[in-house]
Amino acid sequence: MNALNIAKELASVLVPQGWKIVLAESCTGGLVCATLTELAGSSDWFERGYITYSNQAKTESLGVPADLINSFGAVSEPVAQAMAEGALRNAKVKAAIAITGIAGPSGGSTEKPVGTVCFGWSIQNAGGVLETTCTTKIFQGDRQAVRLQATSYALSELLALLKSAKL
Repeated sequence: MNALNIAKELASVLVPQGWKIVLAESCTGGLVCATLTELAGSSDWFERGYITYSNQAKTESLGVPADLINSFGAVSEPVAQAMAEGALRNAKVKAAIAITGIAGPSGGSTEKPVGTVCFGWSIQNAGGVLETTCTTKIFQGDRQAVRLQATSYALSELLALLKSAKL
């Protein structure tokens, strides 16, 4: 399923709950936000997006501790978690996605090759409990292919989490 179709299905889950979503994007540079806002009526369920490409932006805009970035690197699950939770806290919404990675063509290493993308999804459930899930994927292809795969994956995983959550 392509990202736009996933976004439509995501909207159909968020709207009946009266929920809105926030994004914290790094390597995708706003591509997820653009996908979501391509849909008419997205203002009913899309709150805002943060494009925090630099480490300083992650710290200043989302409250990601600089020592966390220094310890694990900007492309890490701890940073993705802090990005998602910071975006959710700032926007005062119920669902957040964070994406940080290495889209390429350069910037990779043996430990974190080009195509490495870390994701964080935060959901504040009906009981007010914050649940955050993180994972790392390695996507293949050129820069645009990595960004497109990351966009679809981020949306599809949030959709799956929302469907399985106790909203």
